[in-house]
Amino acid sequence: MGSIVEKYALIIYGDYMENYEVMVPFWVPQAFGVRLYSKLPGYLFTLISNFDEVKAKYYDALTIPRGRFTELLSVDDKVLGIVKGFANSPIATSCHSQLLLAAAGLLKGKKCTAFASMKPVIELAGSIWWEQRNTTSGFDITACLKDGNILSSIGWPAYAEYLKTLFESMGARVHATKTNSVLSYVGLRIQCPIPCAQALGCKVDTATPRRKKGETCVTATTTTKEPKFSARNVVITCLSQPIGMISVFMTMIALSCRGRSPKLLVMNDNAVNLVKEFAEKNGALAGIGQGQWLLAVAGWKRCACGHGMKVMVKMGGGDVEESKGCVSDGKPVTAIGWSALPSFISQLSRLLGLSFEF
Repeated sequence: MGSIVEKYALIIYGDYMENYEVMVPFWVPQAFGVRLYSKLPGYLFTLISNFDEVKAKYYDALTIPRGRFTELLSVDDKVLGIVKGFANSPIATSCHSQLLLAAAGLLKGKKCTAFASMKPVIELAGSIWWEQRNTTSGFDITACLKDGNILSSIGWPAYAEYLKTLFESMGARVHATKTNSVLSYVGLRIQCPIPCAQALGCKVDTATPRRKKGETCVTATTTTKEPKFSARNVVITCLSQPIGMISVFMTMIALSCRGRSPKLLVMNDNAVNLVKEFAEKNGALAGIGQGQWLLAVAGWKRCACGHGMKVMVKMGGGDVEESKGCVSDGKPVTAIGWSALPSFISQLSRLLGLSFEF
């Protein structure tokens, strides 16, 4: 996945950002060789360099994720100075992070979309409000609008188009050796690889036992160090598919405190047999976090896993690769968790026959 030309991107974030809204723009570009530099305080995301050293001229793009931190930073002159420095470079925004662009005076005369409550602010900034038509729910709002160097979207439902548009704006080219379809059991960590796969041209279906097409699954995410949760719904897109039509089966179970999903899936014969059937037909498999439990029960041996999953994987008959964040053992690709997402996505893309270069 090496890049012909090395690219650098800056991500501005702060306290009270939404963790998933940061995961995608932070981890996915790194999978394809883009070096990400993070500025300002962030919950559970380590700062890579000092804020006072930021120079816009050293970066090829700026991303600003969703979160209440944008309200605080919109009156910070140093932050606005940095944002203004990207006036001629791609700037990707989501939900209400467009507020920083409005405060920096970069929206005047531009078309822009955002979360609906941002419409008055967008228009007061001299921008032309745009919204996707013919939608019935937030899940349908999947467009990422580009006007000049400004990229704007409503939020996480649009991340597939968001990533595709951001990569193209940075001069990226995607090469595919085949057409891919991906089937995934749902969970929090799939919400990074899924929009990435879609951005690279893959068709992705999601499924879970005892749920019908069109129903949703809630993925739990911790919002503070206290045991409180917010949720991101994943829409079920299929009940089942002919195995021969699917390129990769991903089993990526939420890394939540309770860990209920893998416990349910390994007790479901249909879920286990589907993985076994996929393997028998020479399909590719991928798992992350507690998803390794399902792979081990289904017969796959070598799995990357963290301390908390060692016993479960061994009891399921798997061999633990504890020292590596991500392991590719032929067709199976496994990773210990979110910290290994760049490597996981990179190896998964290679497995799909996708190459990516600038």
